Amino acid sequence: MKTHSITLTALSIAISSSIALNVNAQSTTDANQETDEAIEKVAVVGTRSAFGATKTNTPIMELSRTISIETALDLKQKGALNLSQTATYMAGVTGETYGYATRVDSVSSRGLSIPRYRDSIQELFGSYNSTRAEVYTMEQVELLKGPASVLYGQGSPGGIVNYVSKTPTLGKGSEVTLSYGSFSRAQLGVDINESLSDDDKWVGRFVGLYRDSESQVDYVTDDTQVLMPSVSYMPSDNTTLTVIGMFQDTNSDTAAQFIPVEGTLLPLADGTYLPDKDVYVGEPDFNKFDTKSSQVTLLGEHIFNDTTSVSFTALWRDGEADYHQAWATFTGGTRYLNAFVGAPVAPTDTYVPRTFYQADNTFNQHALDVRVTKRFATGYLEHELLAGVQYQNVETDTNSAYYAGGGALAGDFSYILDLANPVYTGAPEQAIFDAIYYDAPEQTVSDSGLYLSDQISLDSWRFTLGLRHDQVDNDNGTTDQEDSQTSYSAGVLYQFDNGLSPYISYAESFETVVGLDVNGNQLKPEEGRQYEAGIKYEMSAIPGYITLAYYDIEVSNLPNPNSLPVEAAQQQGVTKISGIEIEGRLNFGDVSAQFAGSVMDGEDPNGYALSAQPENNASLWLNYAPEAFAGVSMGAGVRYVGESVSENGTIRYETPSYTLADLMLAYSVTDNLDLQLNVRNLTDKKYLTSCLYRGDCFPGVRRTINASLTYSF
Repeated sequence: MKTHSITLTALSIAISSSIALNVNAQSTTDANQETDEAIEKVAVVGTRSAFGATKTNTPIMELSRTISIETALDLKQKGALNLSQTATYMAGVTGETYGYATRVDSVSSRGLSIPRYRDSIQELFGSYNSTRAEVYTMEQVELLKGPASVLYGQGSPGGIVNYVSKTPTLGKGSEVTLSYGSFSRAQLGVDINESLSDDDKWVGRFVGLYRDSESQVDYVTDDTQVLMPSVSYMPSDNTTLTVIGMFQDTNSDTAAQFIPVEGTLLPLADGTYLPDKDVYVGEPDFNKFDTKSSQVTLLGEHIFNDTTSVSFTALWRDGEADYHQAWATFTGGTRYLNAFVGAPVAPTDTYVPRTFYQADNTFNQHALDVRVTKRFATGYLEHELLAGVQYQNVETDTNSAYYAGGGALAGDFSYILDLANPVYTGAPEQAIFDAIYYDAPEQTVSDSGLYLSDQISLDSWRFTLGLRHDQVDNDNGTTDQEDSQTSYSAGVLYQFDNGLSPYISYAESFETVVGLDVNGNQLKPEEGRQYEAGIKYEMSAIPGYITLAYYDIEVSNLPNPNSLPVEAAQQQGVTKISGIEIEGRLNFGDVSAQFAGSVMDGEDPNGYALSAQPENNASLWLNYAPEAFAGVSMGAGVRYVGESVSENGTIRYETPSYTLADLMLAYSVTDNLDLQLNVRNLTDKKYLTSCLYRGDCFPGVRRTINASLTYSF
């Protein structure tokens, strides 16, 4: 297996780019804020809480880890319309890995897909069985990078994305937002926050969303409605209990059409390309991706005294998806029918056979996470000890019918489609799907964990030690497997008086693998470990910060890369990833800036590049709120995503890099009425985000213009 490393040239580029970006200032305040209080400290980047990604109130600048945060204000300024877009200005993060999507938000960090959490509890399990998260329901989005098993149990070595729910807040106003934009995207958002009692011990909030929208892909809609009521009870200044209900119903279709490489990334046989890379390959009266989810979250926090507090998150969630889709059949070679058959069986060379798929997917989750925080001293050492217990039980079920080739592989060409000039044929009769319907067994995963994390202070030193033990039971309907795993983390950070804080850290992750090796022994969990070293710099003369981090990740116990049947373990594969990331936010009065950049070097167990993962990215967002023109705010951003590769032993596809521009204009008409215009992909650049060696590509998000009118009261 060949070994790669980040070159000194790449490092110098990353550092020099960051210095250049620093000249342009940034902060997280917006034009409507009338005081400077919100920019006193770097803490304006986000609100730390017991329900955030780190489960503590420890300031980000004292953590020996990398965490990126986008507040609700950030998301509004940048015009983020979905969870994927909330991550497009983060270093080392790919927010739109598989292009324009409506089924799911595919976010990758440090070259690896990462799970989705809400209020510190994982919210999505399995594939395509629930609704997408809606940005309007979020207070902020946090991305904790690197392994996080000490806090969260099994998961990805790339990190987690956690979003904090909007909850009742005393003194916070209400709003109604109307927006309209590209592809007839009409949306109504309601956020009402009110005290429910004269003594302010009861506070309520209602967040509602209704959207009627088409999309950049013909026949694909993105209609949804969300009802999210919540109530907080505060019997004293030290106790808060909050219950959040949420119901979401989405009627949509799959935007990802899995368009063949030939005609998108590569030319067709005649040297031309498909006239529309967003061509709809589905069947209008057959395709659908209709999802529903219901959930109840309970958040609690009680402060016993100045040194001791307890908090907990409890979640019940239920989701389902009615999923039908047709796509160009994967053949293992060319997917165009005439070339595949070797005869002119279709009228033109751009016809493809289509596979038709139906699935009924469900999941049900119960989860509880209780943690106690205790501050105490032992000699010269001051401790902030976090002790927790976590339990979750998740049931997933996927029943499906898979009609490969739609009959074309057996000589029936009734449902083939011309990608250059589509004329839709209708779908096969339901009896065909009923005959091949597979009622799969239900899968149940139960996970219980005990964890300890100690943040130790000694003068300017900050030490972090973490330990967790998990018991995981995984029953897939045919095999019932139990795993136990102990995870560790450690870090040290030193705070200089000038604001510089160098640090180093170590963290682990694991994920269970169900099955047996050739000797009948249970497969081991996949294991990840990360070494990270960096510098955090908190400005003193101006509000702002810069972070620079180097990381080295290794994921082991992966499937045997050479698939040697004589090898008993069958878990000899190792993925190696290393990289450098820089992020920062600066504020110079009227002008503020947020910048990010990264370079990454990674290889899979076979020594190939990590599939569909760009090796570098960079972004800059500038906001200008001139004091001379009160109520006016302007923002502009640029996002660069580097080339990505997908390859195996015989095929290598290189998806070119791309650069996109974004724009924002806002004006406060009155104290209560705000207008805002957002444009993402300003030049309407046509690009591909990734192409996979299996033979398909994913077009990027076209220009989206969205105008909003917000009335606050």
